[in-house]
Amino acid sequence: MQEHVNIVALVVTFNRLAQLQRTVAALLACPDDLLHAVVVVDNCSTDGTAGWLAAQTDRRLRVERLPENRGGAGGFAHGIEIVRAEDDPDWIVVMDDDARPQPGALQQFHSMLQRGTFAGVEGVAAAVRHPDGQICRMNRPTVNPFWHLPVFLRTLLGGGRAAFHLDDAAFSAAKIVPIDGASFVGLFLSRQALARAGGPDARLFLYAEDAIYTMTLTRRGGRLVFAPQIRFEHDTSSLSPGGMVMPVWKVYYYHRNRLFLYRLAAGPAFWLLLPLWLFGWPRLARHYAPADRPAFRRLIWRAFRDAVLRDTSLDHAAVMRLATGEDGPRPMTRDIG
Repeated sequence: MQEHVNIVALVVTFNRLAQLQRTVAALLACPDDLLHAVVVVDNCSTDGTAGWLAAQTDRRLRVERLPENRGGAGGFAHGIEIVRAEDDPDWIVVMDDDARPQPGALQQFHSMLQRGTFAGVEGVAAAVRHPDGQICRMNRPTVNPFWHLPVFLRTLLGGGRAAFHLDDAAFSAAKIVPIDGASFVGLFLSRQALARAGGPDARLFLYAEDAIYTMTLTRRGGRLVFAPQIRFEHDTSSLSPGGMVMPVWKVYYYHRNRLFLYRLAAGPAFWLLLPLWLFGWPRLARHYAPADRPAFRRLIWRAFRDAVLRDTSLDHAAVMRLATGEDGPRPMTRDIG
């Protein structure tokens, strides 16, 4: 049994100072012997975040301010690289600025670790709920239907997301559950996980970088579990009413990265399913205001093109130009591997 465990918390923030303040306070409330450091990666916020962080005096708080907004993927990639180099922790726990451990969550993780509950486990996903207690839909852990025949059959027979996301019963149970993918909210990653999978792909910018990373980890043999006893709060919602991705420029990242994820999950079967998405996703334009529909179509077709070619070279400035209809330089193709 390991007597002392070095745990570092990593938070990525952009222009959500009020939420960040709550998250930092919740983390620094954890005893020093449970949490070695809190590292905040500031994605070049413009709302006073930098000044507030600079005024904090807790020795455990460290700040990495990026020169530009690199999105969640870039922020987590940078933070994990820095933490590995400077702290070499036994575990890193990652979260967005609007997510935070509930009281006792880190103590619960440490207790389960000391009891040997996570022997052989390289990643642990917490149970994430909204402040009102409802399970946070975007943070439900997943099992890959293409790796588990019963899950595949449930999905094929119309089960939808519920077929491969953990159900409510898993959240109310008192046992850990093997999973294949999880979000970057309340996710504990061990030193072994980072050695196996490295860091997330910074070029993804926004959306699905966490699912791609964790599924890469499990595909390479890392063991990932869901622990409902460890509880986090997430005070947000990612999609607008009606399922729209807003603002419209996010359509590119949301759909391109989903296709990257599906390609990873499905393997060769991806090509059989691609026509379904080619037919269905462009029809989502009808949910957008008429003024936004041309941008939606430009973005989604570029998302398809880049996902098929595994091209991640379109930078954020070019995505914004695509959203507004401005011409930009043709990017060079680069494979994500």
